[in-house]
Amino acid sequence: MTVSRQLKAMLGALSLSGLLAAMPVNAQPVTDSSDFVPPRTEFGHPDLQGIWTNASQTPLQRPRDLGEQRAFTPDQAQQIEQGWLDYMAARQAPSDPDRPPPTDGNTDLGYDNFWVDQGTNVIRIGDEYRTSILIQPTDGRVKYVDGVTPAFFASRPEGMGAYDGPEARPLGERCLMSFGSASGPPMLPVMYNNNYQIVQTQDHVMILVEMVHDARIIKLDQSFSPHNMDKWMGDSIGYYEGDTLVVKTRNINPKQRFRGSSPDAVTTEYFTRVADNRIEYRFEIEDPAVFAENLIGEVAMHRRPQGEPMYEYACHEGNHALAGILAGARIQERDEAAARD
Repeated sequence: MTVSRQLKAMLGALSLSGLLAAMPVNAQPVTDSSDFVPPRTEFGHPDLQGIWTNASQTPLQRPRDLGEQRAFTPDQAQQIEQGWLDYMAARQAPSDPDRPPPTDGNTDLGYDNFWVDQGTNVIRIGDEYRTSILIQPTDGRVKYVDGVTPAFFASRPEGMGAYDGPEARPLGERCLMSFGSASGPPMLPVMYNNNYQIVQTQDHVMILVEMVHDARIIKLDQSFSPHNMDKWMGDSIGYYEGDTLVVKTRNINPKQRFRGSSPDAVTTEYFTRVADNRIEYRFEIEDPAVFAENLIGEVAMHRRPQGEPMYEYACHEGNHALAGILAGARIQERDEAAARD
């Protein structure tokens, strides 16, 4: 989630509070029906199947200057969305082929706007246009236990430098897992490839994640695997409560952390179809050794057009980019050694 950086680029010297001061636009109406009854699968389960996207610019954590303001007004939300549209339109303008090279030496620009697909919507849950994904703690920000310094990434093998070998690089670079927390749990929007295909059977739910083609297999009404089985995306069991699919996950691989969570973290997710084209997704993370309060967040998932496929994400372990990263590090080491000599 890089919303704060984009907001700064979009708003210049204006603060977010300053943006919200002027509200001249009319809002789109909320159209969800509170009496919506989701269709059922052949097994009698609420039908969540299809391809959905959770793309959104709404950040995980709330901007500090919004305090405990959990939601925008509809007019505020529409103005923010228009700001994102304007920002993206400016980024998509044709480049001048005769422009000079960067004067600041910054050539570390891996993606232009063509590759980015964060959406332009503020997340709406019920009638609320949310200021952040997190709604607990009440200020929408992660709170850690006193004295805990969160480790956001699993430590490298002892004695290994950041570029000594593939084992030292993040899981996303190695094409082992999604970047960020796209695959979950929790399943959160990232900078692109925010699509999910849900398939339901009588005793399993499968969620195919577009990013790095991760596949979550959720067992229904079954027991957790033995505690010594630490899996990518954890060990997930699910059950239905009325129209909601509830999924509990534990035993997550220690190399896959969420905001510094421990291997003992337990995540509970709730999938509720509230309209033909929308699922409300809620998660709660319990990890009292790391988080001072349980983390609770909510995301809207929107149905992709019927018949539109989810294309392959062609990332694979041993990809050429990783070899290039390591080769670049060897050249840098050689140049540094030559300079010392």
